[in-house]
Amino acid sequence: MKTLKILTQRNSKLFFKDKGMFFSSLITPVILLVLYASFLLSIYRDSISSAIPDAFGVSPSVIDALAAGQLASSLLAVCCVTIAFCSNLLMIQDKVTGSIGDLTVSPVKRSVLGLSYFLSSAFVTLVICLTATVICFIYISTIGWYLSAKDVLLILLDVILLTVFGVALSSCVNFFLSTQGQLSAVGTLVSVAYGFICGAYMPIASFSEGLRSVLMYLPGSYATSLLHNHWMNGAFAELSDSGVPAEITNGLRDGVDCNLYFAGDKVEISTMYAVLLGAIILALAIYIAFNVFSAKHRNRR
Repeated sequence: MKTLKILTQRNSKLFFKDKGMFFSSLITPVILLVLYASFLLSIYRDSISSAIPDAFGVSPSVIDALAAGQLASSLLAVCCVTIAFCSNLLMIQDKVTGSIGDLTVSPVKRSVLGLSYFLSSAFVTLVICLTATVICFIYISTIGWYLSAKDVLLILLDVILLTVFGVALSSCVNFFLSTQGQLSAVGTLVSVAYGFICGAYMPIASFSEGLRSVLMYLPGSYATSLLHNHWMNGAFAELSDSGVPAEITNGLRDGVDCNLYFAGDKVEISTMYAVLLGAIILALAIYIAFNVFSAKHRNRR
């Protein structure tokens, strides 16, 4: 346990010591928030407004809050996974610099070393993603605050769970990488593709039926929906209190992926959490298996 603590602290300190790596990871959510607000917010707002008849006289602040909630949840859905790939860079750097050889020559179990990479990456990613969450809270407060204390706590839980999933997934992928070029290529691919396949850039409801069926097997879709639900829940409640019929509200929830359907049946929030937790456990089990088999292979050699 002491060795694990020392290695985890060592990995975390090396990440924060690299100012360029740290600030580039930290500023990424801010840049994305500016870009999202500049290009996507108006699209989200127009889409929501067009679905609500003017006769109901819904306050513009409620519509703005719905759009801002969709924006913030989409941002965090992407950042929690993509930043995890950046924070896992030390695993690759140790291979490039040869430090991994020094660590494995010492009486340190391969499993302990692998766990230290995971824990330090999880810590670093959580620091950045929770900071991004606070920034999103500040942004939402300037648009229209309809979040309850329960919503805030659930959002924090969603961010923590999605971050752990992102770190577990990146640990499995990065385990096989040995150069920074490979990591850059994988990081770029994840940054570009993940936002689409998890429904952050475009709602899954807007895709074709065949593609929707495929994406419903991916845990990222459920994680994004959880964030959408909790960021937009208060604004949707205010929408209902304004006299907007349930049919319209449910239609909006379907359109922004708050409601997901698998094989025609609505997926409950508890089921979404179960899928995300199951994906975390599976990814961790795979990563542990990689380290165990790697250690056995080295011992045979």
